[in-house]
Amino acid sequence: RFGWPCVPEYGREYCERHGTDLTMDDLLAIAEGHAAATVAKAAEHPEVLILDTDPLMTAAWAQMLFGHVPDALLAYPKADLYLLFEPDVPWIEDGTRFFGGDPARARFAALAQDMLVRAGVAYLRIDGAWDAREAQVVAAIEAALAR
Repeated sequence: RFGWPCVPEYGREYCERHGTDLTMDDLLAIAEGHAAATVAKAAEHPEVLILDTDPLMTAAWAQMLFGHVPDALLAYPKADLYLLFEPDVPWIEDGTRFFGGDPARARFAALAQDMLVRAGVAYLRIDGAWDAREAQVVAAIEAALAR
């Protein structure tokens, strides 16, 4: 929509190559892949860089999958603004997603929010139908740019 570069979800690429039977070492490799891709795109000095996800959300996955978070996952640089999407739209199976049931989706959303609070980062909750979500995202980005 805005023409800004986007760093895609490295975990998806990783799982497509290595499978979804993840270990903590896999999550650490995913975080490093996210970070490397972000550094590469940031070197282009865009006005805005959109990240599909980042190591902080990989930390939420560590909590969900293994019950603890290595300090290394919390040490990466943080984004200026996080958009936390509510699990209130239908889940779509795509071969790499986990936890499609409503209780698991709600648990992961709560863990993601806890991770954002723990990290002390700015975030906004995004919810509703797809068109409402898009409008909220655009408004959030425009407000952040106006600051």
